[in-house]
Amino acid sequence: MKALLIFLCVAAVSAFAAVLLLLRSSEDSGREPVASDSGVTAAASPVTRKSVLLDAEGAVIEEFSGDCAGSAYPYLCRYVGERLLAEDPRLLTHDGLTIRTTIDQRLQRAAQQAVDTYVDRDDPQLATQVMIVPGEGAIRAMAASHDYGDGPAFQQGTTSMPYTLAAALAAGMRYGDGFAVSDEYQAQGYATVKNCAGQGAAEPTVVIHNREKGGKRFVTLRSGTRGAVNTFYMRVQEKVGLCETVRMAEGLGLRSADGKPLREIETFTLGPTEADPVSVANSYASLAARGRFCEPMVITEIRDGLGTTRSFPPQCRQVLDPAVADAVTGVLSDVLAKSRLKGIGREAAGMPGEGDAHRSAWYAGYTPDLAAAVSLGDPRGAYRYPLVDVTMGGHHYRQVDGTSVPGLIWKQAMTEATRGTRETRFTRPDIGRFGGCHDACPN
Repeated sequence: MKALLIFLCVAAVSAFAAVLLLLRSSEDSGREPVASDSGVTAAASPVTRKSVLLDAEGAVIEEFSGDCAGSAYPYLCRYVGERLLAEDPRLLTHDGLTIRTTIDQRLQRAAQQAVDTYVDRDDPQLATQVMIVPGEGAIRAMAASHDYGDGPAFQQGTTSMPYTLAAALAAGMRYGDGFAVSDEYQAQGYATVKNCAGQGAAEPTVVIHNREKGGKRFVTLRSGTRGAVNTFYMRVQEKVGLCETVRMAEGLGLRSADGKPLREIETFTLGPTEADPVSVANSYASLAARGRFCEPMVITEIRDGLGTTRSFPPQCRQVLDPAVADAVTGVLSDVLAKSRLKGIGREAAGMPGEGDAHRSAWYAGYTPDLAAAVSLGDPRGAYRYPLVDVTMGGHHYRQVDGTSVPGLIWKQAMTEATRGTRETRFTRPDIGRFGGCHDACPN
């Protein structure tokens, strides 16, 4: 009997110690013990877990709460929040979501490091960069110099010229076609250009000037794009049509940041549209994909705490004759090759952009496998704070254009992004169709 009592006491002590150990283990793991209906202690329900963002490979990027102020990548965080809101507003109130994205963390780091190299986190100016896979729409990187609040939307400037170039080539113009232009353009009447409703959209009282003076000369599609000649592109838009130019931009993927239709105004070809880098990068990705447009996507799957899954497949369609897209790429390859940004280690094409009066600066370009756009402006107000006589990243700039800060960010990021990857080449333009001149030749 004595032995039995000793045995029972030892058993009770062991059971009590086991309970203490279980409780301590629960505290060490950071989880509160939850009493089930049966009275057995269990781990917290997965529904109460914090939501997380995963990259394309399934690795954790960071926790996601919807409050992006503390995010390492606020641009990415805010964009994911916008996508969730558009899909189902209730998702933003749920904990325990596992959000799988298209982000490649190596490219994300490359994009962020390039931005940080040229624009400091405490500079008032905002630099943003987006990388997208042509033919898929998958966003691989979204980097910003700081949290931007209302959104990274700036006038895209001359990065809009390739839309007019595509419309011109689709209409039958050739590389050598052009016009004799001066450094000023003034429409002859209100009906010189018409919107898609057939209404006159020109402003004959407005005079358009070139950024750089060149005097009277004959300018071709190739040379006019390389020089981003404003007066020449006004003439090209006049020839092919404002409506056709706007529709081309829409088809390739350009969207206004305010969600409204693109404005059909006389200066459309010069880039007054306020756009974000996702839209601009995606429109260039359509050119890289030989005219195949894909809706930009950053989320591929959402799984809630109960295991319910929503998937988001790519949505793509052909919007432009592949041969026309190749012809545009041929011109933009020439633009990049003759600039100081050449030499990223593979075939590439690109176009700098400058907003009116240096209110913004852009660079957009692509390889066959990756497109990227960089925007730069001052979110305090582009009109009050143009990119003139500014200091960024500890360096002073008399004025910022597309090939300076944005172009250098683009080149650094794209060089690193393509390093060690398989090289592919552009499809060569059909010179028999697009070479020489047709009906707008020099005398």
